[in-house]
Amino acid sequence: MVSCNGGLNQMRAAICDMVAIARHLNVTLIVPELDKTSFWNDPSEFQDIFDVEHFITSLRGEVRILRELPPRMKQRVEVGMFHSMPPISWSDISYYHNQILPLIQKHKVLHLNRTDARLANNGLPLDIQKLRCRVNYASLKFTPQIEELGRQVIRILRKNGPFLVLHLRYEMDMLAFSGCTEGCTREEADELTRMRYAYPWWKEKVIDSYVKRKDGFCPLTPEEIALVLRALEIDRSMQIYIAAGEIYGGKRRMASLTSAYPNVVRKETLLEPSDLRFFQNHSSQMAALDYLVSLESDIFVPTYDGNMAKVVEGHRRFMGFKKTILLDRKIIIDLVDRYKSGSLPWDEFSKLVKSVHANRMGSASRRTVIPDKPKEEDYFYANPQECLRDPNLLRAL
Repeated sequence: MVSCNGGLNQMRAAICDMVAIARHLNVTLIVPELDKTSFWNDPSEFQDIFDVEHFITSLRGEVRILRELPPRMKQRVEVGMFHSMPPISWSDISYYHNQILPLIQKHKVLHLNRTDARLANNGLPLDIQKLRCRVNYASLKFTPQIEELGRQVIRILRKNGPFLVLHLRYEMDMLAFSGCTEGCTREEADELTRMRYAYPWWKEKVIDSYVKRKDGFCPLTPEEIALVLRALEIDRSMQIYIAAGEIYGGKRRMASLTSAYPNVVRKETLLEPSDLRFFQNHSSQMAALDYLVSLESDIFVPTYDGNMAKVVEGHRRFMGFKKTILLDRKIIIDLVDRYKSGSLPWDEFSKLVKSVHANRMGSASRRTVIPDKPKEEDYFYANPQECLRDPNLLRAL
């Protein structure tokens, strides 16, 4: 049994990992339980987001997956005859064989909780890596209702020409967690600080926003991304689809972006309220819609390298290296500040932004391996190089 934690894409990667682990250990997997207690407080079950029947049947030849525990096993769990634990982060598959399998044999039922980032990025057998991809790109289909609504949004956008998806990670929870307050009023900064202290599992409490931003650890603000898109010469008439929750500061913070790009849209403006009625207060289902639109966009631009940015980046690589602009935030912040201070003219600012990102467009690249520092490596799901359809691209690097 596994319980995933975090937002949609954090859970998505964990599900892929847990299927691969169950297959390697030759044990039965119960359909994963999704996080209902995080900031998003989303009550959705697995079958509310993913096509559970397709998930089970598409993997039938690989691993045995059941919707729920068999009656005899369920009785054991009800009386506490099982073992629950979080696996060790970034573990090699041998950890699961040597440490986890004996626990399953001993207790019959093992519950793994907090399953994000528990399997290593590198050094795994090729069949494990390829199975992670098969689960991610073939077995984890969204429900027919979500898929159809995603297609509807894409049809509306396509009818009006090319579109760029901007994953504008500028929601209240992101800013409170990261401590980034650039452009916020004093009242807003105080509100974000109070929120950070309200969540005990957010470890970092005292944060220097100025230093964090200068080091490139803050999501870009709407004002900053407006300058970057203009510098990259993204056409003013381009549709900009905002893949995000509610932007903190609302219209005031979005003003510079909507001024530079009048065709800023989001699912709430493209669809009727009745279309989204069943998705309200279900943030993971709303995120699933944004995920589908992000995959199909002409250009994908994430303003922060969180889980959605990474997983969408990897999926777009898998689809044929679709254009994904991976922003170097540390350099951008330096250039933006120099431009705003008047020490860097616009033409030079634009030229430098373009040159910095010339090789950051989602093209083929090898995943960075850093022995003994798995957290600092490139993330497997951002660059699943073992699964890419044209291995010659990597051989040529």
